[in-house]
Amino acid sequence: MPVLVMKFGGTSVATLDRIRRAAKRVGVEVAKGHDVIVIVSAMAGETNKLVGYVDETSPLYDAREYDAVVSSGENVTAGLMALTLQEMDVPARSWQGWQVPVQTTSAHANARIEAIPTDNITRKFAEGMRVAVVAGFQGVSPEGRITTLGRGGSDTTAVAFAAAFGAVRCDIYTDVDGVYTTDPRICDKARKLDRIAFEEMLELASLGAKVLQTRSVELAMRYNVKLRVLSSFEEMDDAAGTLVVPEEDIVESNVVAGVAHSRDEAKMTLVSVADRPGIAAAIFGPLADAGVTVDMIVQNISEEGRTDMTFSCPVGQVARAEKAMEEAKARGEINFHDIIADTHVAKVSVVGIGMRSAAGVAAQMFRVLAQEGINIQVITTSEIKISVLIERKYMELAVQALHDAFELEKAG
Repeated sequence: MPVLVMKFGGTSVATLDRIRRAAKRVGVEVAKGHDVIVIVSAMAGETNKLVGYVDETSPLYDAREYDAVVSSGENVTAGLMALTLQEMDVPARSWQGWQVPVQTTSAHANARIEAIPTDNITRKFAEGMRVAVVAGFQGVSPEGRITTLGRGGSDTTAVAFAAAFGAVRCDIYTDVDGVYTTDPRICDKARKLDRIAFEEMLELASLGAKVLQTRSVELAMRYNVKLRVLSSFEEMDDAAGTLVVPEEDIVESNVVAGVAHSRDEAKMTLVSVADRPGIAAAIFGPLADAGVTVDMIVQNISEEGRTDMTFSCPVGQVARAEKAMEEAKARGEINFHDIIADTHVAKVSVVGIGMRSAAGVAAQMFRVLAQEGINIQVITTSEIKISVLIERKYMELAVQALHDAFELEKAG
């Protein structure tokens, strides 16, 4: 039988009624002749509750025990989904990560999948099981301990299983009905895309679009897994949702595919740093060691051997970044006069594979923002994206203006 992977997010399995609704979708695919691997998240809100228990019990917790606690939410959902399918006379059983086994690294709370042996599940399919309900987000370390894959890890689990089993498709069911040209809560002209290229989806995911986890898109692109994003709350329709596909499968598209935004950004500036060979490494090495995720970087022109270095990072990592810089200064690795943190900025980006061969996208973007009176503080570019850092209060205005300027409400 061909294998189909279906992943249901937390809102799709938030109640027993929603689990029954999801199980009906699985039953339809079984009736079509698929063996189905269902990946489930914890019921909505459950992981946050479990994380809260851990934080309250032990603020400086042992990450191994953290994983043991927070992975339990997916186990509950997997068991309930298997029971629901059995009540529908669909041969199903639940699988925890260690039973497959999903082999991961030992990086607790942020492990990476290293291998998914297919023997155990394939043997059960041969014996008559039609649905394997697998607890997402979790695996087992070489030491035999439960691990978790980080927030959004169930998406990664689903894509990894699709790659391992050579699935015909990986369907990601969520509370939105596909990938939009921008956040429809901000721009009412946002249009659902029928198809989007892996590279575009990867950029949108990394730039703030919450539809798919970045690592899952990376995996899908690497192993050419056909992805479909669709809503578990819409009527069943084979043409529903958005397909995430290789670039060659996109026949025609707009130059810009979408506008992404990230509200929780901070801009940090080291004032008057000694400008010398190796200064960037001396700054960004300690930041990396402290787990600070640096995105945009700008260095001012040097004057009298001193320069300013500006970078952006998630607003929740500002204190960690400040501590890392002060400690590096105390060790004599860097010397700066001051560190200034601006926590009232946002990142807005335009993304599109068509930008590779189209001139003038940056000029148009900057002109539109200027016309709206929005000052650009930092700019970064790649082949298929342009990102700017602006005052947070202008974020929604910028998104709407850019969506209108590039006419994203119109199909390519």
